[in-house]
Amino acid sequence: MSGIPHDHYEPKTGSEKWLHRRLPIVGLIYDTIMIPTPKNLNWMWIWGIVLFFALMLQIVTGIVLAMHYTPHVDMAFQSVEHIMRNVNGGHFLRYLHSNGGSLFFVAVYLHIFRGLYYGSYKTPREVTWIIGILIYLAMMATAFMGYVLPWGQMSFWGATVITGLFGAIPWVGEPIQTWLLGGPAVGNATLNRFFSLHYLVPFVILGLSIVHVWAFHTTGNNNPTGVEVRRGSKEEVKRDTLPFWPYFVIKDLFALGIVMIVFFAIVGFMPNYLGHPDNYIPANPMVTPTHIVPEWYFLPFYAILRAFDGEVWAVMLTDWLTLGVVDAKFFGVLAMFGSIIVLALTPWLDTSTVRSGRYRPMFKWAFWGLVVDFFVLMWAGAMPAEGIYTTVALIGSAYWFAYFLLILPALGALEKPLPQPETIEEDFNAHYGGKPKAGSAQTSPAE
Repeated sequence: MSGIPHDHYEPKTGSEKWLHRRLPIVGLIYDTIMIPTPKNLNWMWIWGIVLFFALMLQIVTGIVLAMHYTPHVDMAFQSVEHIMRNVNGGHFLRYLHSNGGSLFFVAVYLHIFRGLYYGSYKTPREVTWIIGILIYLAMMATAFMGYVLPWGQMSFWGATVITGLFGAIPWVGEPIQTWLLGGPAVGNATLNRFFSLHYLVPFVILGLSIVHVWAFHTTGNNNPTGVEVRRGSKEEVKRDTLPFWPYFVIKDLFALGIVMIVFFAIVGFMPNYLGHPDNYIPANPMVTPTHIVPEWYFLPFYAILRAFDGEVWAVMLTDWLTLGVVDAKFFGVLAMFGSIIVLALTPWLDTSTVRSGRYRPMFKWAFWGLVVDFFVLMWAGAMPAEGIYTTVALIGSAYWFAYFLLILPALGALEKPLPQPETIEEDFNAHYGGKPKAGSAQTSPAE
């Protein structure tokens, strides 16, 4: 599976040899769990197992919840209440599922920002990065459709607002919106379609996740230094790596245990903290909520969507140049989807030859500015689209695009990186024992 030289599975008994010739599943599992892994991985490399746990949790709890849910506008809300009140353990299952979605997004955002900081998107891992972004998009689609299913006030009006974005696309927007809704407005056909897709797409995510793991097992894992594992001989590989089992499996399971303590504390003591109270009111097409707010993990991109109103000079200029084809609403839609597209294009926008942000002093400032900007946009997305909030959202949106389209390309030419260790072994010895070479970079183990 991996391009890194290592010991492969050798069947010993007759039954093992018989199975291996016909279905080498044991060898595949062995090569997966025994893959040589850079020995200097820090605690930011534990989010993969949290994501796997969250995906399995969502699939299992979702299947059970689907057995009791009724996808009909007249019965959906009541069926959710039935799950909460009458199904054995139903309230616990529902809270596991709803808060499991939040855990999924917490882990994926930490996973993405770790990849951005340590350059996990750079050669030869561009395909791995793109597959990860596809998983993220599938997660967003699944979460949005799941948010609609309880058929509360925020579910209904959230679906109305988000599906209305497709109507802003010139010429083809209205047919696409009608096809998506199954009719002229959000209704029973919409709920049925969203329920079917919400049930299906997690299995697509599972398939993409398998390909994602296969991809980075082929190229080898990145590490905090960004230095590749030496591949000249098995002896050199062993000096830079440790087998994934048992070293990193135990580390990951310990980290997962800590995360689970926090997760189950939230599920047990504050399960509705991340929800919206309006979603406990049955959907009413005749009453519009004062302030429509999506789930917290959509808020940064929701802020970008709303930031570009008709008074922004870039919107007015674009509207004039396109003779009204790209108006403020369509510009906001383009900005929202564009903010994810530039994230996907990071491997080609970052022109620096140094992979890890640990050795890029100017990049660190820009990166932590992006992290702060992400939370600022999240805050602005939760606020009404008026007053200072629109200005903050516009500034935050400008920095998001500037980081990917201007700062990253420019840093490759302007930045002077710090000295890097020649090997992973050298970096590991500098942190955890051994005698580092003179002049090698010394950094904190926390990075």
